[in-house]
Amino acid sequence: SVKAVVVVTSDKCYQNSETEREFAETDPLGGNDPYSASKAAAEMVTHAYRASFFAKPDRKIYCATARAGNVIGGGDWAEYRIIPDMVKAISAKTEFKIRNPNAIRPWQHVLDSLSAYLHIGQKLWEGKPEFEGAWNFGPENHAYFTVEKLVAEFSKHWKAGNIVMGIDSKYFSEAKVLKLDSSKAKRLLNRQSVWNFSETVERTACWYKKFYTENTISCANDLHLYIEKAKKLNLNWATGEI
Repeated sequence: SVKAVVVVTSDKCYQNSETEREFAETDPLGGNDPYSASKAAAEMVTHAYRASFFAKPDRKIYCATARAGNVIGGGDWAEYRIIPDMVKAISAKTEFKIRNPNAIRPWQHVLDSLSAYLHIGQKLWEGKPEFEGAWNFGPENHAYFTVEKLVAEFSKHWKAGNIVMGIDSKYFSEAKVLKLDSSKAKRLLNRQSVWNFSETVERTACWYKKFYTENTISCANDLHLYIEKAKKLNLNWATGEI
């Protein structure tokens, strides 16, 4: 039977008033667009289940929600995603359009978020109620960058020259500034980003370039490099000292 549940929502579940402050897990939920509102709703539904059905003494189920920053990494082919759209434009030598070049986001590698989900899941599986509830997982040291900076960094590591970039004129409501306070995860789980912003973008660019030029999928190599770097940083989830 189920013993632990990790529900992944999004950093966009917060009621965003477009300030420069970092959102903490205790901040109000909300959403000014359907996507954000749906993630806030998922948080509320999860809370209701945790406080009712999952709290039965005879079959306790430990439950947490994970709110990760904007993830990038190899293998993402979803539509209307900045990295896949950029890669397709570079390979086809066509114009790459972005909605909001000045939007600020907490970029992180997908392996950071995935390892965090596994980490909190293990704590719940061990039956530790103090790890229930909401968790932010984002880059530390205020590593926030604009979409335009992400594009420039990706272009540098791809060595594609200047990417032909245009502005998508279609209106789409989304937050201009989004920042996460991940101090809870740092304090209680010893979480931190394994790769910094430049390394994250470099590994992402390398993955796609190898795919297009060598027909190679380098997930296993990325995972090996990621874990080895985590061990050097003495992160407990990588060293087996959780």
